[in-house]
Amino acid sequence: MNAVLFLIDTVIRIYIWLLIGAAIVSWLVNFDILNPRQRLVATIGEFLYRITEPALRPIRRLLPHLGGIDISPVVLILALLFVQRLLFDLLG
Repeated sequence: MNAVLFLIDTVIRIYIWLLIGAAIVSWLVNFDILNPRQRLVATIGEFLYRITEPALRPIRRLLPHLGGIDISPVVLILALLFVQRLLFDLLG
């Protein structure tokens, strides 16, 4: 059972870092620090978008519009941390 918990914990931690990376890349592109026409930036941005958007889209539909501020990654990270803690309390 410890191996399964370790795997789930690792997957959740990696996904949280991917969410943080996607948020940072989107900020850097929006503030014109990164050029999305560069091949590496476009590849990384597309990868992060494809990995994180399916989980963020339903949260964005539920949240009210906050005038350009997207807090859906924060909500998802908090939910993932809650699930992680819940699993360890129940199965650990």
